Amino acid sequence: MPHNPYLYIFVMFLVSFLIRVLPLTLIRKPIKNRFFRSFLYYVPYVTLAVMTFPAIIEATEEPAAGAAAFAVGIVAAFRGADLFRVAILCSATVFVIELLLPFS
Repeated sequence: MPHNPYLYIFVMFLVSFLIRVLPLTLIRKPIKNRFFRSFLYYVPYVTLAVMTFPAIIEATEEPAAGAAAFAVGIVAAFRGADLFRVAILCSATVFVIELLLPFS
């Protein structure tokens, strides 16, 4: 059975369209449930984290360097460092660890 790329594109369009249109058509009143509002507030952050975390680990030659940079970045962010400083610290961490560890 040959694969039809237009069918795949149409299915992707339909799914994307329904995800955006269904909430607008089904939910007409403001959402008052505190739990549901909180859930909807954090969905974009969780989605971004789920997409970013594997890239952090796999972008380096050594996964240990990516994991260490991730840990350093979390600690720096919790201590109030701005985005530029966190990026510099993470990059320096990867650089130093990859200098010290032999490549697999």
